[in-house]
Amino acid sequence: MTTTSRLGIVGGLGSLAGGDLFYKLVKSRAVLEDQGRYHFLFEQHPFKDVLLPLDRHASMTARKFYVFQVCKTFEDSGVDAVLLPCFASQTFREEIQQELGIPVLDMMQALVRHILSSVAPGTTLGVIASDFVRHAGLFEQHLGQHFNLVYPEDHAQVALMEAMYGVNGIKDGHLDGVPLESVYQACLSLQGQGATVIVPGMTELSLVCGDLQRRGIGVLDINQIYAEFATQADGPRRQPPFKLGIVGGVGPAATVDFMGKVVAHTPAGKDQDHIKMVVEQNPQIPDRTANLLRDETDPTLALYATCKRLESAGAQAIAIPCNTAHAFVERIQAHLRVPIVNMLSETVEWIVSTYGSGQAVGLLATSGTLQSQVYHQAARRSGLQLITPGFDYQALVMKAIYGERGIKAGFIEGVCREQLLLAAEHLCEQGARVLILGCTELPLVLAHSESFRVGNYRVALVDPTTILARRCIGLSSDGRNTV
Repeated sequence: MTTTSRLGIVGGLGSLAGGDLFYKLVKSRAVLEDQGRYHFLFEQHPFKDVLLPLDRHASMTARKFYVFQVCKTFEDSGVDAVLLPCFASQTFREEIQQELGIPVLDMMQALVRHILSSVAPGTTLGVIASDFVRHAGLFEQHLGQHFNLVYPEDHAQVALMEAMYGVNGIKDGHLDGVPLESVYQACLSLQGQGATVIVPGMTELSLVCGDLQRRGIGVLDINQIYAEFATQADGPRRQPPFKLGIVGGVGPAATVDFMGKVVAHTPAGKDQDHIKMVVEQNPQIPDRTANLLRDETDPTLALYATCKRLESAGAQAIAIPCNTAHAFVERIQAHLRVPIVNMLSETVEWIVSTYGSGQAVGLLATSGTLQSQVYHQAARRSGLQLITPGFDYQALVMKAIYGERGIKAGFIEGVCREQLLLAAEHLCEQGARVLILGCTELPLVLAHSESFRVGNYRVALVDPTTILARRCIGLSSDGRNTV
């Protein structure tokens, strides 16, 4: 079965050149041979700076915003890749790419690939470009290592800019007469400097390529090259930067704590080395424990809706820093395109790899988590024996979390800590030497530790949010979005 390829074309940056690219895509060999495979979307909106000349000091701000908005529309509509037919916009393509989950195809890469396959290294290339693109160093960056680059002489460059951007210029649809002659003279200027191939740095050059070639100018058609590049079966598809989605607000402080752990455990030398995170802090998600224990409002839909919004925001994996919420993960996951990183399974696997199977492990968690048996199921699969508090000690755990002076009320010292330590010592007395801090509020009071004194015992405290943070960082480092 043929896979459909949906390609979006950003129009409006040079309306005629964008339309020319669309035409050359439709009539390209790949499309004509398999017309059912390719779907094209052409998006063009009023862009107030479109007719401004791209002089040396032209501002790119409005252009960046316009390009991003059109690309984001494409992303939201399910487009597989975007074509950006504008050399000035190629100078900030990487900035746009960093904010999208779909690839913006690199027009300069298409051009370089074509030239390297057909032109001998060391050849002198003449570049027809706007003042802005010329002084941005775009061609030096991509072609300067292999070729000698020359530009039109000053008087020819001035005439070229007028031919493109002036009244009755090529961007306005005047493709012959004085504008064409000015472009021709610029090409002759390049040939006079030894150029044997004329390289386009303006997409509008494609509109007059045929006329120039008939006059003996060896000019490349960038729109044809870009169209062929985009429709190649093995065309490049860049994996977007990893973005982690976080279901926040369950509870709010635990969400902030989890984000802090992601930052703290990321091996980063500068801000840009950290991973992207998109968070929906949604404290209005109904209480998970109340639903499991007393059949109060079901949080499944709210959790699902939050995950879908994270998915729409480009998340490649989702973390839910709430142990009890994992009782609802299985019913949600089947309806998502991206994986939820299962904090409970990751925690159990980490304990087995660190302390071995067959361990007696104590679990401090909400009564809802205990009743749902989600930790018990994961533990049984890994050969761990779970020990849970007796009735009175479990009541202490719940008071430490939900009480008037509990963690959810903003307390991390005093009675809530004492209650947790009593429950922890109770588990140690039953033989536990590893304790899972199985509610994301608990690490706000008791930190992850290899050796922590509880009464007369030494015990390892395992913080699932730390394990989850490390796993999410690992997904980012591996460049994967599957768990």
